Amino acid sequence: MAFIDSTVVNVALPALQTGFHATVVDVQWVVESYGLFLGSLILVGGSLGDLFGRRRIFVAGVAIFAAASVVCGVASSIQQLIFARSIQGVGAALLVPGSLAIISASFDEKGRGKAIGTWSGVTAITTAIGPVLGGWLVEHASWRWAFLINLPLAAAVMVISLWRVPESRSVIGGRIDWSGAIFAILGLGGLVYGFIESVSLGWGNPLVFGSLIVGFGCLVAFVFVEARATAPMVPLTLFGSRGFSGANLLTLFLYAAIGIFFFLFPLNLIQVQEYSPTATGVALLPLILLIFLFSRWSGGLVARYGWRGPLIIGPVIAALGFVLFAVPSVGSYYWKTFFPAVVVLGFGMTVTVAPLTTVVMSLVDQDRVGTASGINNAAARLAGLLAIAVFGIVMVNAFGSRVNHLLAHLMLPPGVLQQIQTDEIKLAGIQAPAGLDASTRAAIKESVGEAFVFGFRIIMLICAGLSLASAAAAWVMIPKEGDRSGPSAGSDPALGQA
Repeated sequence: MAFIDSTVVNVALPALQTGFHATVVDVQWVVESYGLFLGSLILVGGSLGDLFGRRRIFVAGVAIFAAASVVCGVASSIQQLIFARSIQGVGAALLVPGSLAIISASFDEKGRGKAIGTWSGVTAITTAIGPVLGGWLVEHASWRWAFLINLPLAAAVMVISLWRVPESRSVIGGRIDWSGAIFAILGLGGLVYGFIESVSLGWGNPLVFGSLIVGFGCLVAFVFVEARATAPMVPLTLFGSRGFSGANLLTLFLYAAIGIFFFLFPLNLIQVQEYSPTATGVALLPLILLIFLFSRWSGGLVARYGWRGPLIIGPVIAALGFVLFAVPSVGSYYWKTFFPAVVVLGFGMTVTVAPLTTVVMSLVDQDRVGTASGINNAAARLAGLLAIAVFGIVMVNAFGSRVNHLLAHLMLPPGVLQQIQTDEIKLAGIQAPAGLDASTRAAIKESVGEAFVFGFRIIMLICAGLSLASAAAAWVMIPKEGDRSGPSAGSDPALGQA
C-alpha cells in the first residue's frame, strides 16, 4: 500500500489539477504533505514498534493509512485531500519501518538475508505496478480509486498480520524522542511551506519569510536537542564517520534529483506530450524493471570491484540519463527520445542502489544497523520532499518567463494575456480563455507546451548536476573497501522508498 501510493499519486496529479482547478502549488502539497510526515516520523515509527510491539504498531499504521485513504477517495476539495494525505503519511511512518523490523525479528541470521531479499523484490514489483495501476484507474475509472483500492488491501493485511505474524518487541527498554520528532516536523514543515507558498504569495509575505525563519530555527534547535537527548532518533555521533556522512550526502543529492523528476515527468507526458495516464505509467516501467532484474548483478560489482567505483560510476550514468531527458521537445517519439533516457537513468540507479546498501551495511556495527538504516531511509525521503519544494520555484519561474516571451508575439488582447499570466502557477494545466478562435487557442496551447518543456529542461540539467555532486561525494568521502574510518553507519535505500 505504501509503496504503490508513493508512485500512484504522481500519475494522478494532472487529473487532480483538472478536477479541483488546482495550481501546481496545490498538487505539490498533495505530494509534500505525505512525504513530510512520513520522512519526519519514520524513525519514531520504528522506535514505537520496538517499544510497544512491532505487529501492533504495524497494524495500527495500516488502519490509519486505510482510514486516511477513504478520506482521500471522497475528498470534495484539494484542502481535504492534502489533510488526508498528511494522515496517510503518519500511517505510513508506522507501517513502513514495521514491515522490515517484523521480518528481521522473525528470521534467524541464516534466513534473514533471503527474507529481506524477498521483501526488496516485492517492493520493486509494487513500485513498478503503482504508476501503471494508477494510470489505468485514472483513465478508466477515477483518480479516487487510486486511494480507495487501499481498503481491500488493508483488510487483507490486517487479517494476515493478526493471524500469521508473531508479535515481537525490543528486549531493551527505550524512550521515544518526541522532542526531536516535533522539531523535525516544525523545521521541515516551515521550510517546505515557505518555499512552496513563495510562488503564489511572494517572498515578502510575512507567512513566507516567517515560516522559513521558524523552519530554519527549529532545525537548528533539532540538532541541539538530538545532541543532548538520552535516546535521540538521530544519534549525531554517527556523523563522525566520514563514510556514513558521505553515504547520506550521496543519497541526499541523488534522491533529490529523483524526487523532482518523478513529480514533473508525469505532468510533462500527460499535459504536454498528451500521453494517457496508463501510457505514462508504462513509460516509467523500464527504470523500475532494470533495478529489479539486475540488482543481484549490481550487488556483485562490489565483490569484484569494491564499493567506491560503482558509487562514482552509477551517479555519473544517472546524470547522463537526466541530460537525455532534457533533449525531447513537444511531440517527441517515445522510443527515440524518452525510452533511451529512461533506460540510461535506470541503469545508473541499478549500478548505484545495491552497492550503496552494501557499503553502509559493511561499515556499520551490528547494534547500529537499524538506526543508521532508518536515518538513510529518511534522508532519501526528505531529499525528495525538499527538492519538490525548492525546484518547484525554479520550474514556475522558468515557465512563466518563457511563456510570457512566447505569448508576446501572439498579439493577444490585454485581458486574455492577463488571465493567462494569472494562471501561470498552473504550469501546463493552463486552459486558453473561452471565446477565442481555434487558431489562437492552438497557438496558446503550443506556447504553454513549449514553455513547460523549457522549464523541464532546466530542471533535468539541475538533476544531472545533483547526480554528479553525488558522484563527487562518493569519490571524496566513501572509503575504499576495508577502510571503516570512524564510527559506523548504515543504509537501506530503495528507489520505491524514495
